[in-house]
Amino acid sequence: MKDPRIEKLAKNLINYSVKLQKGEKVLIENFGLQRELVNALVKEAYAAGGYPFVLLKDHKVDRSLLMGAKEEQFNLMAQFEADVMSKMDAYIGLRAGDNISEHADVPAEKMAIHGNTIGKKVHREIRVPKTKWVVLRYPTNSMAQLAKMSTDAFEDFYFEVCNLDYGKMSEAMDALAGLMDKTDKVRIVGPGTDLSFSIKDIKAIKCAGELNIPDGEVYTAPVKDSVNGVITYNTPSPYQGFTFENVKLTFKDGKIVDAKANDTQRINEIFNTDEGARYVGEFAIGVNPFIQTPMQDILFDEKIDGSFHFTPGQCYDDAYNGNHSNIHWDLVNIQRPEYGGGEIYFDDVLIRKDGRFVIPELEKLNPENLK
Repeated sequence: MKDPRIEKLAKNLINYSVKLQKGEKVLIENFGLQRELVNALVKEAYAAGGYPFVLLKDHKVDRSLLMGAKEEQFNLMAQFEADVMSKMDAYIGLRAGDNISEHADVPAEKMAIHGNTIGKKVHREIRVPKTKWVVLRYPTNSMAQLAKMSTDAFEDFYFEVCNLDYGKMSEAMDALAGLMDKTDKVRIVGPGTDLSFSIKDIKAIKCAGELNIPDGEVYTAPVKDSVNGVITYNTPSPYQGFTFENVKLTFKDGKIVDAKANDTQRINEIFNTDEGARYVGEFAIGVNPFIQTPMQDILFDEKIDGSFHFTPGQCYDDAYNGNHSNIHWDLVNIQRPEYGGGEIYFDDVLIRKDGRFVIPELEKLNPENLK
């Protein structure tokens, strides 16, 4: 029996997220073999007059390839995938899997080979700047476990989050994006956090269902050398197969000069990937009213109501601060009272306290106004 929620999601992805037009080509890349949604996407792509292409991948097979990876081999793989991607007008990346730690034992140098080849030449150089793209997760038993929910309850939550009215959210974001565009100095304070930086003349970008599903953030980037102070993240963050907790970063003139976590050696190996890994490429404010708690999946956690993320690594071209890296790690801090609270100031004016916007022009982004 077909689930009408899947059909609605596919329709939104094709017609709202990537806005597929007649004659356009869309690549549907699926990690995890979620046939119901892939089939629905193919159907909707045809209905829009487009041409769907499907690439199926598997996390376990991907791990086997990575364990023995050679740079020459992955350069050839990148050439193959780049040739396909360069012919696409749109891209839908569907991710699902039974084990978020499938890559936990892949050596860092092997992950770096992937980042320097497929990650760079296919996604950062072609997919992100040259296609209409959206990336999403699909509900699985493991995701329900991470969210501490039953499978049925998590599926209900997932479709509620993913099928909300993103057009309404987009309109509500206009005031925040406009304010960020006019702001110079940002200060963030909270438990273990006192951080200052500038976002002067760096564009603010709304994310309301066109790049990620679920969505709900407005992002920009700090001026590269302007970050000073300390930040303590209060949300667990899986990265390269390992879940980091109690991450504390100290910045001086933009650079991470000290990094601590539940595995301090491992986190410093990540930040030693390249020079840009110790600088920040993104600052974003999360506003999705249905996402209240972390579930160790960044596509959800970075949108948490009352959160922000401060991201070491590669910046985006549309919010460009000059930082380049093979990593882009969205580390999240939640500022609602049950997580310790906190404040965000723009040019010395308090704009959000304990996760709620406190100036009139931004109150539309508080959760009760977005549901």
